[in-house]
Amino acid sequence: MQPIVIGHRGASGYRPEHTRGAYELAVALGADAVEPDVVVTRDGVLIVRHENEISATTDVAAHPEFADRRTRKVIDGIRMTGWFTEDFTWAELRTLRARERLPALRKASASFDGRFPLLRLRDVFKLMDRVSSRARRPVGVVAEIKHASYFESIGFPIDELFAAEVNTAGWNAGDGRLTIESFERTLLDQVYARGIYGKRIFLLEATGKPADQVRLVGRAAPDYADYLTDQGLYGLSGLVDGVSVPKSLILEIGQDGHVTGASDLVDAAHAANLEIYCWTLRPENVFLAKTFQRGRFRADFGDWQTEFRTIMGTGIDGVFADHPDLAVAVRDELAAEAREDR
Repeated sequence: MQPIVIGHRGASGYRPEHTRGAYELAVALGADAVEPDVVVTRDGVLIVRHENEISATTDVAAHPEFADRRTRKVIDGIRMTGWFTEDFTWAELRTLRARERLPALRKASASFDGRFPLLRLRDVFKLMDRVSSRARRPVGVVAEIKHASYFESIGFPIDELFAAEVNTAGWNAGDGRLTIESFERTLLDQVYARGIYGKRIFLLEATGKPADQVRLVGRAAPDYADYLTDQGLYGLSGLVDGVSVPKSLILEIGQDGHVTGASDLVDAAHAANLEIYCWTLRPENVFLAKTFQRGRFRADFGDWQTEFRTIMGTGIDGVFADHPDLAVAVRDELAAEAREDR
């Protein structure tokens, strides 16, 4: 079974993330699914942005009428300054335009700044319906619901809002196209309890604690690392369908920072009857493990092929990629080699 390739916020290596252009291009480049990050507006509309703080991904700072909305907040324990989606109505946010989040690194993508308006989650569902028909293959949506505990604390039941959107869009058909992921397992339980039966994927970090558990029990909250042990993975079996981890947990990295191979985490997850995914495959040196970096500049493409092959050769169930075509190319190479070895 070959891993699925998920366009990380669309084809975000080529177009500003979470835009129509990024999503459409991801499908054209062979992605099996796209990943919208889901946050909420002041009037309860679910929109797709990497975070609820939008200064890096929109032109909001260039709008003098919104200058007084700039503020400081603590989101999941992190102090942030900027403009936040929950302080705007959808009517206001739709006047903004998307910008490349990493303009110094991805200048070609930044040339599309100002071309695309923001999207609601319902727009993404409609778009995937259209492109699936055009591509003559099903294209999934892997919806990452952000900051659920925070939003609940300020009066937004994001699980309820998400369930309503899914049902209205006709995406609760049980056809395998919908996946829900979150760093908060409580949110996954709440969405399931509302009758949304998409695949549930628990996002895990290498460090830190889940925000929902911190909110419930404070310092006694389990670390993400506790879920990554054999016991922790078996404890998740039956409660979620899978886990998704940073690629650093799939690579075995020595004390010198060099990759020595792949870890046994994929096998451990499968032994616990869980699917496992990883994020994020990117070809630029700045994102590659030291072993695979080539050349002098952060934006140069390194030996991404070998890193991608190391990860995708583990039997992993899916990968998130900013450049879906590159991940598809490696997957196809591995599949061809496997056929030749039979």
